[in-house]
Amino acid sequence: MTLGDNRPAPPTTGRGNLWLAALVMFVLSLLLGWIPVIGSLVAGVIGGTLAKSVGSAVLAALIPAIAVGLLIVLVSSALALPLIGALVGAGALVIMAIVGLPLLIGAAIGGWMSARRTQPVA
Repeated sequence: MTLGDNRPAPPTTGRGNLWLAALVMFVLSLLLGWIPVIGSLVAGVIGGTLAKSVGSAVLAALIPAIAVGLLIVLVSSALALPLIGALVGAGALVIMAIVGLPLLIGAAIGGWMSARRTQPVA
């Protein structure tokens, strides 16, 4: 493929990296958290394109919420408060799922865009 060639680029074949997509979504969500809805949406779209499919992108968007909930349970269990830790961890997971709705929507959009880009053109 040369500079003057007008042919479309061949579709990329390969699977996305779920853990890299989850890390990118988490970091971008922290960096863009000052923009209420758009920041999470942008983080989801970028992470979703790294995941390369809708299912992987949505799973990658849920990984940080699950990790934070488990971390809260582990820390509170280490402080000898396992029941309170389990309740607070479950509550944090629910709150992060509700607040992370734009992240999930963005991840689905990014995964869909990436999946459409990798399909061969007939």
